[in-house]
Amino acid sequence: MHFVHQKRNKDGMKNNTKSRVTLTQLLLLLPLTTSAFSIGAGVKQKHGVFRDSEGIMDPALPRSAGQYHRTGVLFADTSTTSSSARVYDSSGDSPSQRSVARLEKFARLPVWPAWNGVALFVLSKLLGEEVAAKLEDQVGGRVCPNFFVAEQTSPFVMLVHHRHSFAPWDPIRLFQKTFFPEGFPAHPHRGFITLTYILRGGFVHRDSLGVRQTYGAEARHEGKHSQLLTTGAGLLHEEMFDIQPDDNGGWPGFLQPSSQELYQLWLNVPGSTKLEAPQVDLLGGPTSTPTIRGEQTETIVLLGEHDGIKAQVETASDATVLHVQMEPNSVWTHTLPTSHETVTLYMRKGAATIGEMRIPPHYTAYMEAGGGNELTVKANGADGADFLLLAGAPLREPIQAQGSMVMNRPQEINDAYRDYELGKMGAPWKESLTDEQWQQHIAQYPSIYKYQKNHEGN
Repeated sequence: MHFVHQKRNKDGMKNNTKSRVTLTQLLLLLPLTTSAFSIGAGVKQKHGVFRDSEGIMDPALPRSAGQYHRTGVLFADTSTTSSSARVYDSSGDSPSQRSVARLEKFARLPVWPAWNGVALFVLSKLLGEEVAAKLEDQVGGRVCPNFFVAEQTSPFVMLVHHRHSFAPWDPIRLFQKTFFPEGFPAHPHRGFITLTYILRGGFVHRDSLGVRQTYGAEARHEGKHSQLLTTGAGLLHEEMFDIQPDDNGGWPGFLQPSSQELYQLWLNVPGSTKLEAPQVDLLGGPTSTPTIRGEQTETIVLLGEHDGIKAQVETASDATVLHVQMEPNSVWTHTLPTSHETVTLYMRKGAATIGEMRIPPHYTAYMEAGGGNELTVKANGADGADFLLLAGAPLREPIQAQGSMVMNRPQEINDAYRDYELGKMGAPWKESLTDEQWQQHIAQYPSIYKYQKNHEGN
């Protein structure tokens, strides 16, 4: 599917830029229609779920007041005080400490269930963002795509935080799922890595390589809470929510909702590795993703290293991903390799300070590039802090991202979609297929790219 997006150049003339719409993007459209009003009054804005591929090649946008600050799902004037895109500056930290350059809050879109998300938006305006953040943690109903400016956050392209709830007694849900699948049906990728980390609930994965996996945060997932998908030369995959009653819910079994919460991170890789064979790995456990427990902190090493403890899996990009939980009035430190110029922190729950800068829940903090080699986080509030830390070495390569492909140059994006349309990555299947039907489909329409490692499906 294609669409033509008109934009104006510097002279005010219209350009026609052809962009492709992926199924993943289409799935974002439904919640976007119910959240059009949720960006906030007084903001110069235009909705932009579909990003022009050449836009990501542009130099970093100026950050001064009155200039547009890219937020992925909107462009917001940074001179406004709207919570949808706030930018702060920080200075005065010790030279040895990495300090916060700016904060940003991305729009949170209502979905699964959308009515919860709309109610949370209203409550955020009446009672404040932090109250709404606590309620969202309890009831779900929103997704927050952090669309990074890739030149500034390399090797990280995007981080999405999902918090959803599926109740068996919800009549609107029963109607909605007849036309709006509960998950992400088959769609293609090429040229990067996805790290999907489940905090509640789980996913059922199927792909055009013939791999089926179930992973998540519940007891039935046996500790496999994450999936590392190296998309390589290309494949199709499907991630549908593993909807079962919560293990520790307070409702009777037949009424118990299924809580779902996860991060999905898009990690770019060097151009020399983008067309390697796809690979799928499940992560979780003391060897794969070790947990480091301090007196008042807990750190899960998903990728990279912390305090001398390394995650088992290695990627083509030099990157560290840490899930950190802190008790009230605790301090957490992380020593940064010299190569890790990019450091970004997303606050899931609670709040913390770095230097003099307070990071509220659901805000993204960008550290000074190439600053000090130590990051110190203090959880001063009564709720402690729970955050995801991304640190890595910039790739220093051109990046071209469009739809579900991440490559170096425009022609490579065109090649990727051509190969998809020719069926080289496989052919999409309906999410309603049984496993037997899906296997028959994959046997007829497989990805042509070799699968180099054996995996046992769950």
